Amino acid sequence: MIDNKLIKKRFSDLRCCVIIPTFNNDHALATVLDGVLQYLDDVIVVNDGCTDQSDTILTGYKQIRVIRVPDNRGKGWALRLGFGLACSMGFRYAITIDSDGQHFADDLPLFLEVIEQNPGALVLGARNMTQEEIPGSSNFGHKFSIFWFRIETGINVPDVQTGYRLYPLESLEKITRVVSRKYEYEVEILVRLAWMGVKILSVPVRVYYAPREQRVTHFRKVRDFTRVSIANTILVFVALLWVRPFAFLKSLRKKSFRDLFTEYIVNSGDSNLNLALSVSLGLFIGVMPIWGWQMMAAFGLAQAFKLNKFIAVAASNISIPPVLPLIIFLSYIAGGWILGLNTSAMEYDSGIGLQWIKENLIQYLIGSLILGVALVLVLGPITYILLTLFRKKNV
Repeated sequence: MIDNKLIKKRFSDLRCCVIIPTFNNDHALATVLDGVLQYLDDVIVVNDGCTDQSDTILTGYKQIRVIRVPDNRGKGWALRLGFGLACSMGFRYAITIDSDGQHFADDLPLFLEVIEQNPGALVLGARNMTQEEIPGSSNFGHKFSIFWFRIETGINVPDVQTGYRLYPLESLEKITRVVSRKYEYEVEILVRLAWMGVKILSVPVRVYYAPREQRVTHFRKVRDFTRVSIANTILVFVALLWVRPFAFLKSLRKKSFRDLFTEYIVNSGDSNLNLALSVSLGLFIGVMPIWGWQMMAAFGLAQAFKLNKFIAVAASNISIPPVLPLIIFLSYIAGGWILGLNTSAMEYDSGIGLQWIKENLIQYLIGSLILGVALVLVLGPITYILLTLFRKKNV
């Protein structure tokens, strides 16, 4: 038998509260509040411009704190207000739960057990999305979000869209500039906390979906799904070109060259073909005129094509300063050959700079593509042959 008084004390000792954003869910609001108050005394409700009987219901709960928003601003905005109040009151954690009756308050102790063993973590309430009553569109969105979250963070979790979560408020306070205001807010905040190094854990929770004729949802399939998709697109771009490459390079600094060579080449689980393709990708990106972004682009593409990230990033460093003028010169020659231009008057000069590049931009861009392809066709097969001959562990 569950001792609710003991659970309340444990939540109180952790300085944990519950935040409930609500908009026109008066049919379930009282049931949700009654269930939550069995396990926690500290409850914050954000009335996000409700036009039904929700506010009347809330006036009957004197022990809860209510934030009233005059006009509906969206779930993300409501959560931000709730988090702000919780932080100002000195809470360390906040559990968010939807007000539509989809979640079960009886699952609150599950979050308690996880966070007591993993202080500072973010805990997701993972729903069982294989139930027959789960709408097909919800199941699709569920799988869609898991895929993109893995691309953005490298972390595989069973449920990204769940609104049943435990947040570490100290980490959340460090995120100052948040763009999202509606449903996509939960995606943005989850990804950014993962980027900060916050441990992401999951606990299985139950979920209730009312019959179609009784179901109330404020999620607008086209508009809100589009907003979530745009948010994911931006986050993927930032992750592949900035966040994950820097995190990867930071991890490399902690290892010696010998350790790196052993881990990523000698004992790598990648096949010789995979390693050769990784070298080819790095060389191709290395000669492209995207200075300052070559390593990041190599990392992102290697991640996307499941190649060896270390090898691709290492090979992309072909454009180091002593070699860069030669690469530019060869690109210019190759571009002139393709365009049928006379390059005989051009002599290699280590002083090749930005002004020269501006004057010969088209020829240089075309030539860099040709040079990149040539390096791939020549050095790719050579790399594969050498790996086959000398690699101790030919997988």
